[in-house]
Amino acid sequence: MNKLEIQTTVGQMVVERPQRSRVFDRLHIDYCCGGRRTLEEACARRGLDLKEVLAKLEAFDAEAEAQPDAVRPADLTMTELADDIERTHHAYLREELPRLGGLVKKVSAVHGQAHPWLTGLPSVYAALVAELEPHMLKEEQILFPMIRELDQATTAPSFHCGSVGTPIRVMEMEHQNAGDALDRIREMTTDYEIPEDACNSFRAMLSGLEHLAADLHLHIHKENEILFPKASEMEARLRS
Repeated sequence: MNKLEIQTTVGQMVVERPQRSRVFDRLHIDYCCGGRRTLEEACARRGLDLKEVLAKLEAFDAEAEAQPDAVRPADLTMTELADDIERTHHAYLREELPRLGGLVKKVSAVHGQAHPWLTGLPSVYAALVAELEPHMLKEEQILFPMIRELDQATTAPSFHCGSVGTPIRVMEMEHQNAGDALDRIREMTTDYEIPEDACNSFRAMLSGLEHLAADLHLHIHKENEILFPKASEMEARLRS
């Protein structure tokens, strides 16, 4: 087992062992949009004790040694990873976003008077959806085809936008916007805490929002920390 270093970025830690994302999710350490922060920086940002976080990660790694990770996203080709993101994360969002949106509207209408924070939730959720839906289309119709072309190329392709880095920068900016919305939802729900008077719909909404956040964190991590750097490096190599 490799020794954990506090100057390693949290994104790289998840690249090395994807299941570490579970530890970071529990501690609300951002390993997707904030994945380029070192572990030390990420802990300081969250006000967490660095030694305690290291101990949790080391204990998790020791337990995981007996149960090796499945295929790591970092070991996939760019084409395979783009396919995985579409098949796994985009498909999940297209099914889950409308279902969860219905729950948000229903719960806020019924319980908004007793829980005033609910009245602002539909607008924050709607903004998140408005960011994600066109974002997925741009990836599927523009960026991912460019990345698949790079994956098969022997010479540098000529792209209409000049470089794969142009759409990547746009996608990363939109990832940050989505991450900010997720942070706002987590704050509004007080870390998805279930009120004592919560009905089943209320509970389902909070559970769904928590799962949505975890899936989006992993989704964005795969792109920001693995797929996009691979594409940029491949283009630079082909042009050199």
